[in-house]
Amino acid sequence: MSTSQDANDWEGRYYHIDQILDAPGPRTDEGFMAGDGVKDFLRNQAKILVIGAGGLGCEILANLALTGFKDIHVIDMDTIDISNLNRQFLFRPKDVGKSKAIVAAEFIMNRVPGVKVTPYFGKIQDKDDNYYLQFNLVICGLDSVEARRWINATLVNLVDPENPESLKPLIDGGTEGFKGQARVILPTITSCYECSLEMLNKPTAFPICTIANTPRLPEHCIEWASVLEWPRIHGDKKMDTDNPDDISWLYNVAAARAKEFNIEGVTWSLTQGVVKNIIPAIASTNAIIAASCCNEAFKIATSSAAYLNNYFMLIGTEGVYSYTFEHEKKSNCPVCGGDSLPLTINPETTLEELIEMLTERQDIQIKNPSLSTASKQLYLRAPPQLEEATRPNLAKKMSELIPGGGDVVVTAGTLPFNLSLDISFK
Repeated sequence: MSTSQDANDWEGRYYHIDQILDAPGPRTDEGFMAGDGVKDFLRNQAKILVIGAGGLGCEILANLALTGFKDIHVIDMDTIDISNLNRQFLFRPKDVGKSKAIVAAEFIMNRVPGVKVTPYFGKIQDKDDNYYLQFNLVICGLDSVEARRWINATLVNLVDPENPESLKPLIDGGTEGFKGQARVILPTITSCYECSLEMLNKPTAFPICTIANTPRLPEHCIEWASVLEWPRIHGDKKMDTDNPDDISWLYNVAAARAKEFNIEGVTWSLTQGVVKNIIPAIASTNAIIAASCCNEAFKIATSSAAYLNNYFMLIGTEGVYSYTFEHEKKSNCPVCGGDSLPLTINPETTLEELIEMLTERQDIQIKNPSLSTASKQLYLRAPPQLEEATRPNLAKKMSELIPGGGDVVVTAGTLPFNLSLDISFK
């Protein structure tokens, strides 16, 4: 096919999109440059990153390609499982076991000629700042809270006030059964993902005595394998919930435990869901939320309409309705705010009790934290020598460790930011 024929086919495919881009409308942004300029930017200059090629990611990739984005990148570290096929429509039975990112990219490029999709089969943490700086905007279709927190903090940290190009809009979508949400985050300007952490459902916790002695549910067996057996067998080695080998080990151990207690229902998907706090998804909800995310990407890229400010909720559990609202930025957000988080505790509170409190608080949700002050290491999770050296502090009262209160810095290996606490005593 000739180059001119390719161009004609391309223009014909996007005829209806061009009706939006050729002339301003009643909700057009003041900076909207209608005509060939905006179409050229969308199709020849804009570079967009999609994180996740699962239920949301498949829909997002297809929507972006059919909306006119031609330079798309996608990251996903998962492989295709047969249980994905009911809602991740870019995959077929022959693809089971292959990389989601690679298969999705090939499908889109075959289905929509002229679109280039560059896949990466790996983790978002593998990429450095320069990688993320190349994109005009980022869309997340993730099933992991920790991964969202990581990319959110990374994009906030990229912002250089002297360089407007360093601000990369983040569009985040998520679903939970018949419910879903989409949001637009302008790093350092609007509220970020961390600002709204308290809106998330608190992760389910099972009593240690139950999972150790009297398991009744498949989840109990998985938690037993994760919380008790993993450290017993692997010692100080940290479990990587994004590593298929680690998930396979957990699945096999949990399945053996379940068989011992005549419990059914331990599956690979459930194992991954329990340790990563993954929530099952419904294809139709994914389609609605993905469409919302892509509409916002189109509006931001073209200025053809006002973009979302800044949160959209879909409720489909009792009837179907939706609403939008502006989630306010928090001044003490550990990612985008500049203030320490004030925390008033009882002088009798021990360091161990404080750590448990930080783990359970809805607006913090930090796993396996290490704590220190400007002059003292209170408790360090690693390396083993320092963990052993600081372990006696766990039983000490905070009023002994930091008389009069003061700033405590909390860190965790899963998050690329530090949480600053301003501790005072009742």
